[in-house]
Amino acid sequence: MNDSSPAQDASGQVPNKCRIGLTGGIGSGKSTVARLFATLGATLIDADALSRALTAAGGAAIEPIRQAFGPAAIAADGAMDRAWMRQRAFGDESARKQLEAILHPIIRQQTDQAIAAASGPYIVLEIPLLFEGGNWSKRVHKVVVVDCPEALQIERVMSRSQLPREQVQAIMAQQVKREFRLAHADFVVDNSGQSDALQAQVEALHRRFCALVCYS
Repeated sequence: MNDSSPAQDASGQVPNKCRIGLTGGIGSGKSTVARLFATLGATLIDADALSRALTAAGGAAIEPIRQAFGPAAIAADGAMDRAWMRQRAFGDESARKQLEAILHPIIRQQTDQAIAAASGPYIVLEIPLLFEGGNWSKRVHKVVVVDCPEALQIERVMSRSQLPREQVQAIMAQQVKREFRLAHADFVVDNSGQSDALQAQVEALHRRFCALVCYS
């Protein structure tokens, strides 16, 4: 008779797939790093992608957002008006917390479902605001911070999003300080150099994460 129950270690505990929290400031390049991990075989769960789906036309968060913020929060195509909400949320902490109270419980539920279905050797949860809210840092086993100088962050965001410098700086001011992220990281990926150096760092971490044993 085949025993399909999970293997236990010498202490009788059953290991879980390791959950790696991947974060970094805006413009740090965390999405690039996330894609590299996924290419190597990790299961990638993108909290931002889940949030975008929830706030797209017909998304599960649209009606709660309309009720909380009024019709101005919804664009003509039925999706959340991201520019309107960005201006509102970054200018009003209570509005930001109200939006998070709508999104975070649904994102957590969908994340748990994705974790249960994960097939990779470990799971990478790409969470831009891992330290800022949602209790995410307590739901992962290890934290990887993607880091680069703040001046480079600003340049990258201005280039890709055509946002003015002042708005980029305002967004960064709402995130935890770079020093805080680095102090609370288990691993740091330096994304201030060349792409081949970035690839080498991710491959080295991939080998470590494949060998990790995680519980709870």
